[in-house]
Amino acid sequence: MGKKVIVAGHACLDITPLFPQNQPPAKLGDILSPGKLIQMEGVDIHAGGAVSNTGMAMKMLGMDVCLMAKTGRDEFGKIISDIYAAQGADSGIIVQEGQNTSYSVVLALPGVDRIFLHDPGCNHTFSFEDLPKEKLLGTDLFHFGYPPLMKKMYENTGSELVRIMRYLKSQGTATSLDLAFVDGESEAGKADWKEILSRVLPYVDFFVPSIEELCFMLDRERYEEWRTRTEGEDLSFFLDVQRDIRPLADKCMDLGTKVLLLKCGAPGLYYRTTQASRLRELEASLGISAEDWSDRDGFEASYRPKKVLSGTGAGDTTIAAFLTAMLEGYPFEMCIRLATAEGASCVEAYDALGGIRPLKELASMIESGWEKQDFKR
Repeated sequence: MGKKVIVAGHACLDITPLFPQNQPPAKLGDILSPGKLIQMEGVDIHAGGAVSNTGMAMKMLGMDVCLMAKTGRDEFGKIISDIYAAQGADSGIIVQEGQNTSYSVVLALPGVDRIFLHDPGCNHTFSFEDLPKEKLLGTDLFHFGYPPLMKKMYENTGSELVRIMRYLKSQGTATSLDLAFVDGESEAGKADWKEILSRVLPYVDFFVPSIEELCFMLDRERYEEWRTRTEGEDLSFFLDVQRDIRPLADKCMDLGTKVLLLKCGAPGLYYRTTQASRLRELEASLGISAEDWSDRDGFEASYRPKKVLSGTGAGDTTIAAFLTAMLEGYPFEMCIRLATAEGASCVEAYDALGGIRPLKELASMIESGWEKQDFKR
């Protein structure tokens, strides 16, 4: 019998009006001006957020996944439910009367950086009490995504997030946690993330944030130095493993996580694992080899995609492949390689799930000599 997975946390409906692409770039005010009628070329509507991206990716990769998101009893909530139902993963949806479903309107105008109109909706009210406890029974892995975008998860120094992860651990369930980046001037950005992470990481087995999110939350001074050093460019291309990444990894391991995976953008993934004695519990519950998984420390370069259409969801699908490979019993090194391979596949499509390839296909491509990216570390 396969492993049972719950993916919970942030979910929303992404609505992207499709502007004509054959028009020359123009100033924003020339396109969006009062009284002007703009002829569109359709609309793209899909489920977004960690639950949709990571959860449905794991479902597509063959896992027994229940998606646990909170929606309102409205049309947007019904659309999300229908999308999840099409994958047979809608049994964990939490419908909240009197609240609206989260949505984002993505304005992708030609020649203009994307503009997001986002309503957090009932993501902000998601709490421990919302979790249907009967559905948590017998869960092998509980993955929670994007707590920085969910108010109750970061207020009161993360008491609700800690409560959730502590409860799952008390049930003998392995836990996984992903983050999201926030504006430093926002309420979430001003939360005490050092304290939140120090409280929750003792209950997290697999911690899988991006390096930028982690640095912003654990070492703001270092993060500002990075931004100054890179002059606003994509900082993942400028980071040195020894100088920039390992000090943050040290802090995470000291705070209690067992397996750390840091998404470092196009260059690849940094990984760190704890000693074998602390992995025995996961060996017993998930079947991983404590010896194979212990004392790992390194950087895995990403694979070279055939084309790059969009980075949407690449981090989420990377994590989906890593967790799926782990649950299916792949050796540690292959889990890391499959994670980077799925991320490279993701960017070959415009949406988060269109580029998903089965793990066996990715393994075959790797064995056939799939070329790696060549970014200096």
